Amino acid sequence: MILKMKWLLPVLFLFFPVSSFGGELTVTDCLGRSVTVPDQPERIIASGSGALRLVTYLQAQDRIIAVDSAESRVSFIPARPYSIANPRFRDLPVFGEFRGLDSPELIAGLFPSPQVIFKVSPLSGPHPDQLTAKTGIPVVGLEYGDLAGKKEDLYTTLRMMGKILCKDRRAEEVIVFFEHHLGEIARRTADIPEENRPSCYIAGVSFRGGHGFTSTEPGYPPFAWTGAKNIAAGLAAGKSANVTISKEKLLEWDPEIIFIDMNTITAGEQADAIHQLRTDPALKVLSAVRKGNLYGALPYNSYAINYGSVLANGYFVGKILYPERFADIDPVKKADEIYEFLVGEPVFAIISDAFTGMVFSKIDPEGK
Repeated sequence: MILKMKWLLPVLFLFFPVSSFGGELTVTDCLGRSVTVPDQPERIIASGSGALRLVTYLQAQDRIIAVDSAESRVSFIPARPYSIANPRFRDLPVFGEFRGLDSPELIAGLFPSPQVIFKVSPLSGPHPDQLTAKTGIPVVGLEYGDLAGKKEDLYTTLRMMGKILCKDRRAEEVIVFFEHHLGEIARRTADIPEENRPSCYIAGVSFRGGHGFTSTEPGYPPFAWTGAKNIAAGLAAGKSANVTISKEKLLEWDPEIIFIDMNTITAGEQADAIHQLRTDPALKVLSAVRKGNLYGALPYNSYAINYGSVLANGYFVGKILYPERFADIDPVKKADEIYEFLVGEPVFAIISDAFTGMVFSKIDPEGK
């Protein structure tokens, strides 16, 4: 099935402001900078939240020669499929701190030297020009985007990286893959009457670390794709941004179904949504809790958006909200199908085990 995906939509190769001469390629990055890089670089590093994920999607992870501190063995969190599928990342040299806080000294000391630095959110940490001045290595600034309002930023970045890495075809295949699944979820749910759409809430959404029960996302993509009644949609104009709501407001809205982002467990002892659910009497009053309509979802944000996981969550949310429309879907198998395409390995079981088996399962509010 996966191998046929690339033929579902026409493959379009977009032209970037690029030129090449004598084994070099000149591109215009997201900052409007003209950057000349070696043609077909074999040694690269990826800086910033999510950069290494995109390199992996493009099947160029074998060219990575160093990682930032978020990928090191001591800070490994089994919530990122690309990292689980590439355990060698955890043993590579570290070139700086996470979220783009690169160390020019560490980068300059790498041997062999990287030929290109891909830098997502390029104004975090050293400016690309400063980094190049201190290391002699070209830096390409990129936007991470999302699969909602900033989808074109994501696609532009994949195409830019694909052009530099000679992975143009793979970049288009990844984009077509995303578009296919977004279209498939929408197709199954588009004509459901409003009165048949239960109200729902996503709890424990991570943002720069784990958070508790009242942390949510007004524009949570799986709810948007399935046309769900997200009770928090009116906050932040429904944009994809993390917010914390009051417990009183949650009780007032009283959603029919609650999903819990299992990355909440990383919030620490007694700060995660599961602990709060089982110890806070006020939360037990919620209709979803009383009726047992609580479900665990794959970690959405872990060093930026887990695109494969959020797509898999789309199918799981659809299955729970509208079971008759997703009767043919096994969410676990669908997740592994997505992971195999994007990162090369079916890693759902590893993620589920790491989060106490509650992913894509009903959650007992009493912990039984």
